[in-house]
Amino acid sequence: MPDLRTTYLGFTLRSPLVPSASVLSEKVENIERMAEAGAGAVVMHSLFEEQIVGESEALNHFLSYGEAAHAEALSYFPDFSSYRVGPEEYLEHIRQAKERVDIPIIGSLNGVSVGGWVEYARLIEEAGADALELNIYYIPTHPDLTGNELEQMYLDVVRAVKSHITIPLAVKLSPFFTSLPNMAKQLAAAGADALVLFNRFFQPDLDIEALEVKPHLVLSTSAEIRLPLRWIAILYGRVPVDLALTTGVHTHEDVVKGLMAGAKVTMMASALLRYGIDHLRTVLEGLKAWMEEHEYASVATMQGALSQMRVPNPAAFERANYVKTLHSWRDDPTGTLLAFSG
Repeated sequence: MPDLRTTYLGFTLRSPLVPSASVLSEKVENIERMAEAGAGAVVMHSLFEEQIVGESEALNHFLSYGEAAHAEALSYFPDFSSYRVGPEEYLEHIRQAKERVDIPIIGSLNGVSVGGWVEYARLIEEAGADALELNIYYIPTHPDLTGNELEQMYLDVVRAVKSHITIPLAVKLSPFFTSLPNMAKQLAAAGADALVLFNRFFQPDLDIEALEVKPHLVLSTSAEIRLPLRWIAILYGRVPVDLALTTGVHTHEDVVKGLMAGAKVTMMASALLRYGIDHLRTVLEGLKAWMEEHEYASVATMQGALSQMRVPNPAAFERANYVKTLHSWRDDPTGTLLAFSG
């Protein structure tokens, strides 16, 4: 029987499958089902900065940056007073989850500024959370906001949150940094114990009949795993943090790829929303079977096996792969694209 255990944020987990933050964890019964289905840990749904300090001057600054010409823009933000789970309910939710499952519970804070909401990091720890995931979800739209200022904002928030807790801290990132490896290194120095790659920004759609911008939620597919897969393979062994892969994890093959790239855990939400919580069992059974077939005794022996540091051709993760991909196709005389070897 393969050993599915892995380590993440200082904990030994019974499996590398971790449900990521989603509406599913709003019910303690669902968290119990995740644990029974084999999850190694569970990331709670997020507590948003807006829910805690909606009138915060710092928060309003970031939310309104570049929006002054469009007062109606504020209407796109939800009425957080109507959320089913407020700050105090969120803390109680963690307490109940800890009483009913024996796997690590990871709290989730979603914010963009340094303010009073950061105090909730300490309260989440006091409620019993084993670790905290910080989700900094911010899309810069103002041309006067520089890359250095944006990076400093991230680092300031990480330092502020880290100063309030003693439990491990994971930081969930977007891929949109000029130098992601350098940013990862700075975040580690600021106190991050793990990096979760990547935050999946939801893209709005345009209603061309009503002339409106509309929110549009699309669940991920396995094809989307390639972006976090590449960067985890590049960062593995170069930055002193645990790496978690999220986005595009749907099958046991996706889990294998994530582990071999260098991830400690692979996180999923879309797959569970699409197929149900019991899909965890299916993925775990597939992982066991794959490991037995390929004679891998443990998850630990797989981790990083296909990272940039270990593959025979490290340039495959860089520009050389781009050039090779472009030259792997050619037009034949009939106009049909054919595979080209060479």
